[in-house]
Amino acid sequence: MLTAVAKLGELAPDQMKRIEVNGQKLLLVFANNQYYAIDEICSHEDYSLFLGCIQNGKIKCSLHGSYFDLATGQALVDPADQPIQTYPVKIEQDQIWIEV
Repeated sequence: MLTAVAKLGELAPDQMKRIEVNGQKLLLVFANNQYYAIDEICSHEDYSLFLGCIQNGKIKCSLHGSYFDLATGQALVDPADQPIQTYPVKIEQDQIWIEV
């Protein structure tokens, strides 16, 4: 099911926004001229990735320093060893849609 979550241009480069879709807490991220949708919570500890930062297509968890690839969700730096979930993003009629 597609859900509209933001307007195109709402986020600045390397900015993120907390969203909730069907009860799931997600982040909408704008990085490298592309939008990504990921789970908000780090797979290592139950800590919000919203408190981290975006760098070179990755998001950093500020609790223990793990990095995750925004496109694949892959855990790139220990201590996290499990990926985070990513979701398809579609842009249509100046709206950003996420499929959950």
